[in-house]
Amino acid sequence: MISNEGLRLGAEAARRLAQTGLYEFEPGLTPAEFTRIERQYGFEFADDHRAFLAAGLPVNIPPEDGQTWSRPWPEWRGGDLDSLRRQLDWPVEGVLLDVEHNRFWYENWGERPADGPAALAAARHHLATAPVLVPVYAHRYLPAGRGSFGHPVLSMWQTDIIYYGLDLTDYMHQEFDETRGEVDETWNPRATAPFWMDLL
Repeated sequence: MISNEGLRLGAEAARRLAQTGLYEFEPGLTPAEFTRIERQYGFEFADDHRAFLAAGLPVNIPPEDGQTWSRPWPEWRGGDLDSLRRQLDWPVEGVLLDVEHNRFWYENWGERPADGPAALAAARHHLATAPVLVPVYAHRYLPAGRGSFGHPVLSMWQTDIIYYGLDLTDYMHQEFDETRGEVDETWNPRATAPFWMDLL
């Protein structure tokens, strides 16, 4: 059962994106499709993310002549399985890249092993317990979790992580609304996902 507030936030996010006119939409994901995706990839969508995808799937726009094909929207229905897996793995792989090449180490993991491969293995072990992040668009992510909603949208680039929206609805405004003005001084997102919120 999805919470009423999660339904409201997801439907409002879909409405805001549709108002921009930037994307076309396919019919939203069905309950059977959600079940298949969640079983196949081992996570559950947050309520607002689920409601957003149930309202309609944004369609990736084919490139114009000479441009590279870009698929910023995860193609949950009929997309390339390896591509979806890479999108789901992106946050963890980005941290591992910084552990391996930039000497990143999270203080709550204890002392960093001196040996590079051992440090990488230890980081991978610790990251297995971090909350799963689910792609919304390109490298923008929401925490997974049925029964949860209203998480800030995070922009993930290795360990360079920033807020990109107070929640999914605000994210649609921040990312796609060309009429947005300067950020309001009261804009104060609060991350909720353990580990990831410490990297902000």
